[in-house]
Amino acid sequence: MSHSFSGNKEEIYSKVMRAGRRTYFFDVRETKAGDYYLTITESKKFTNDDGSFHYKKHKIYLYKEDFVEFKDHLADMIDFVIEAKGDEVISERHQKDYHREEYSEQPQNDTPSFTDVSFEDI
Repeated sequence: MSHSFSGNKEEIYSKVMRAGRRTYFFDVRETKAGDYYLTITESKKFTNDDGSFHYKKHKIYLYKEDFVEFKDHLADMIDFVIEAKGDEVISERHQKDYHREEYSEQPQNDTPSFTDVSFEDI
């Protein structure tokens, strides 16, 4: 995770976390009244069929009065997931050797289709 200090009055402190196609931005900003708040932005890269790409962004604004409860809930959710499923990633999309063309979103069906019939079977 990288971080920086900004000379911009609105943006006080920033960190960036890259995670595959997603990038998370954590920014401390200043309100007009001079108080601080946190923005968390998820930016996800999408590639179009023509090779061009675009980003979709989602942003959360978190104010100081919610920090403690937010932190407690986040820690509780993380602990629940780790206790229930461990910390190993089990989705094949997240494996280091994953290749998109090999992954099929279609459910696999063991029932042969009419195209699976060989003329030798007749």
